[in-house]
Amino acid sequence: MPDGTARFRLWAPSAPPALALEIEGMAPIPLQVDGAGWAQVSVPCPVGARYRYRLDTDRAVPDPASRLQADDVHGHSIVTAPGGYSWRRPDWAGRPWEQSVIYEVHAGLAGGFAELQQRLPELAALGITVLQLMPIADFPGHRNWGYDGVLPYAPDTRYGTPCQLKSLIDTAHTLDMSVMLDVVYNHFGPDGNYLPAYARQFFRDDLQTPWGAAIDFRRPEVRRFFSENALYWLTEYRFDGLRLDAVHAIPEPGWLPEMADYVRSRVPASRRIHLVVENDDNRASLLRHGYDAQWNDDGHHVLHHLLTRESHGYYADYAQNPGGMLARCLAEGFVYQGQPTLRDAKRRRGEPSSDLSPTAFILFLQNHDQIGNRAFGERLRTLVGERTGALRAAIALQLLSPQIPLIFMGEECGSQAPFLYFTQHRDPALAQAVREGRQREFRFDTTGRGQGPYTLPDPNAHDTYAACYPWQDTADAHVWRDYYKNLLALRKRMIVPRLAGARAECASAVAPYAVEARWRMNDGSRLVLYANLGADDIHAPASAMQAAAHALLLFQSRANASDALAEGMLPAACTLCFIEEGP
Repeated sequence: MPDGTARFRLWAPSAPPALALEIEGMAPIPLQVDGAGWAQVSVPCPVGARYRYRLDTDRAVPDPASRLQADDVHGHSIVTAPGGYSWRRPDWAGRPWEQSVIYEVHAGLAGGFAELQQRLPELAALGITVLQLMPIADFPGHRNWGYDGVLPYAPDTRYGTPCQLKSLIDTAHTLDMSVMLDVVYNHFGPDGNYLPAYARQFFRDDLQTPWGAAIDFRRPEVRRFFSENALYWLTEYRFDGLRLDAVHAIPEPGWLPEMADYVRSRVPASRRIHLVVENDDNRASLLRHGYDAQWNDDGHHVLHHLLTRESHGYYADYAQNPGGMLARCLAEGFVYQGQPTLRDAKRRRGEPSSDLSPTAFILFLQNHDQIGNRAFGERLRTLVGERTGALRAAIALQLLSPQIPLIFMGEECGSQAPFLYFTQHRDPALAQAVREGRQREFRFDTTGRGQGPYTLPDPNAHDTYAACYPWQDTADAHVWRDYYKNLLALRKRMIVPRLAGARAECASAVAPYAVEARWRMNDGSRLVLYANLGADDIHAPASAMQAAAHALLLFQSRANASDALAEGMLPAACTLCFIEEGP
């Protein structure tokens, strides 16, 4: 506060009577919990002071809303003051959503905030317009995907200081690049979550999730804790948007539109703030009430099947009529819009989505989940083997379709480095439990490699982490970078200016592994894609031959593919993109 005091406020409805605030260098301050469960005190205290909450003689815990930790998640919290950074682009207002080309990156593998900042000019030159950080909320140990965070307000100091994080974001803004943050509001990690010790009401006793007791979003204190967290990242650090992890695991769905309203009403209208969800339930209604887009897992799964022919696990739901499913994704966003899946005939998944803009869907060929949740973390470059032509065709389809493209770190250089599941749990029992859990998860044939069991990489080993460095300087890395750069330049020049208000006209399968799709753009032109991800040439539909004769060819992923199309054939492993002018 301006007078040099700091206010400490804790919701602790089940705290022991001995609850006290401990500030280093000061006598403990007993705290009384009021009838609503709040304990509060204002104390003269300098910025930088270390503090904890003492529960009893054996337990002292960090602030659950700590802005900065001194010694990992079990140590002291540090008093901070808002502001304290001179922004070079205080006028930055963000970019329109339709301009988005997202690059998902793990800050630790990039070397931390400062080293990632050095990569930004190269990413901007590639055509990236949105940098998306995997979660950075403080987690136990030195390495983690980020989804084991337990202090959602505190950037993990392993990646750098708060000022280095602000400098990363500020530098991105000077390059006309937005920055989004992945946040986890559906669970806490298994190590360092002390909330049950003094606020057991934060969790439900009647509902379990894969991570333990469900967070009780029915309580206003819980809802406010996370809504204010979202606002904090958007204002204190000037992130341009948030990606909300696995919102299908938040048991109170009404909180999601409430949170979107909360932050949008408190951020100046001049700023463009983008909210994105990951949602296995395909709740299209969220995309009409406060959220810009959803990660399109349906699109990924069918494309992955088409490229790899894998049909184990959830890929089984996309192995029948994959061409038709891909066409539905391109035309309507989701494959599953209320019908049951093959693996679960009792569950109706999804809501109708055909009225939504193509930009309400984020299309990706890879991301942290879809690589890292494999037993051996293989990337598509490894899985497709010699079928790199099909992979290049799929990349062209992804980057030239009107849906918002997302690129996972390393894709742009054709990386074959795995992205494995990694942690650093210092409790040997927890580390062993994680090892055994991964082994159990893959005890059946969920790898596509045939009969198990398999010996998986140890998540807790440093070598597992080191193997994941994605920016390999291989002989053909420049070839892949040039391919991505050319496609993104074409997208920027010919598609993005026509994208706001674009709508799908139609899409259909022309073979089991081939599709055609058409979108009406905002200037009256028509964007047309033909993609054959199969291993054989097929007869082209008459519309394709007409496009080859009269439309403007924007791109062909195989040389002379348009000549073959004019002669009635759509070559294998090929994508062609056209613009038809006029009504």
